[in-house]
Amino acid sequence: MSRAVMYETFGGPEVLELREVPEPHAGSGEVRVRVSAVGLNPMDWVLTSMPEMAEQFGISLPSGFGTDFAGVVDEVGEGVSGFAMGDRVYGSAVGRAAADFAVVKPSTDTLLHTPEEISDEVASTLSVAGLTASAALAAVDVQAGDTVLIGAPLAVSAWSPSSSPSSPVRRVIGTASEGTFDFLRQFGADPVTYGPGLEDRVRAMVPDGVSAATDLFGTETAEAALALGVPPERISTIAAGPNPPGGVRPTGGLNAQPEDLKRITDAIVAGEITMPIAATFPIKQIGEAVQLQAGRHVHGKIVVNL
Repeated sequence: MSRAVMYETFGGPEVLELREVPEPHAGSGEVRVRVSAVGLNPMDWVLTSMPEMAEQFGISLPSGFGTDFAGVVDEVGEGVSGFAMGDRVYGSAVGRAAADFAVVKPSTDTLLHTPEEISDEVASTLSVAGLTASAALAAVDVQAGDTVLIGAPLAVSAWSPSSSPSSPVRRVIGTASEGTFDFLRQFGADPVTYGPGLEDRVRAMVPDGVSAATDLFGTETAEAALALGVPPERISTIAAGPNPPGGVRPTGGLNAQPEDLKRITDAIVAGEITMPIAATFPIKQIGEAVQLQAGRHVHGKIVVNL
């Protein structure tokens, strides 16, 4: 037997249970990962609380929980190449990450080797956040000299791989609550309070204007960018559905390029960016970890250790 976080009804963190389940094994084309760390994402608790979203990801009840993980390969199925027993790996598997073992298909799931210089805790935070930020910024073709408005604090630390260190953007403006301002400044961003009047506050901060924007929370930042005169093709959003306001570009991690995660890990190893970890929890406290993450006021990623 092994452990896995499961839920049988849709709802908040209270529906999550750590259970004893039959130990899974790798089949043909699969590898089994002994999971050591799980990085939480907003999509994880959204899938547990919104049946319509869960359906879009092919999730039915009862279901496992979590997406991003890191650990060590301990079984390799027939026909798999590129991975061997004992390899440190990280990746994502929707609804299967928060468990002692995650069985994944390298051909369809995200699975990469973890660089020696990166811990499992950090590696477990990279897949969804890194690919989403890369796709969102690639969609608006961020270039040297741009002033970029970003509607989500964590994106500020993850955008750097999309620009060459030798040709950085001119300025990054990050929307946040005042309690997050110092956190954003650590990453070289200029914070601005979100909420009504965002357009006017950004205009006062940047008299020369904003040239590109990405909204990683909803539509407020995208709408402010449109009002500031940013062309819709230079504004992206990941959480406004397929038809965002004003013809701005919808995107997400599925639109990222395969090499984006390697570029992110290379930048971390080189010390060019960091992925901040705000808190860690043991798997037995999965409910508390998800509750904190769902509050959206945490300064960094939350990791659950197994």
